[in-house]
Amino acid sequence: METVLESYPKTVALKSGASITIRPLVPADFKALCAFFKALPREDLVFLKERIPDAKVIRRWCGRIDHAHTLHLLALADKEIVGFATLNQDLGGWKRHIGRFDVHTLPKHRGKGIGRNMIREIIEVARHSGLLWLEAELFGQQQAAIKMLGLLGFSNVLRLPDYVKDMQSAMHDYVLMGMKLITEEEYAGTG
Repeated sequence: METVLESYPKTVALKSGASITIRPLVPADFKALCAFFKALPREDLVFLKERIPDAKVIRRWCGRIDHAHTLHLLALADKEIVGFATLNQDLGGWKRHIGRFDVHTLPKHRGKGIGRNMIREIIEVARHSGLLWLEAELFGQQQAAIKMLGLLGFSNVLRLPDYVKDMQSAMHDYVLMGMKLITEEEYAGTG
């Protein structure tokens, strides 16, 4: 992971010609990250696994940075956080070869390729970290995200009707999408 982190910050050109900077979270990002999550619409917040708008959660993330276990990446445009991605991996146990991720983008910046670029970045980090699989957990209503992941090479692994509850206690379909990661050796035909 240390060698992967040396490649940041990265500047990524968007299809509009604008660019974003992608870099890992640092403790000084606390206030800006709180503002980012407060700017997400209520309908986005019901899909989160933690009550992230609660400053305690963000303070924990900024105070206990462990990139090997949980890598938080920020997308910045003009010093404003416009996208946020998380890659989680277990460092031991029977799922240590599987990474799980999620991505969030501010509504006014959606459709510009920020989420897509952040997912591509997560895929590359996962490959270089030695992960073999990458998973995303979604609610069935997140059709745009499901479609984008499909276009990026993820497939439906599992769909369970009325399996999960959102933060408002409403039931939703659970969708698990996954991607087998191709290592550099496999890609080159030597694996």
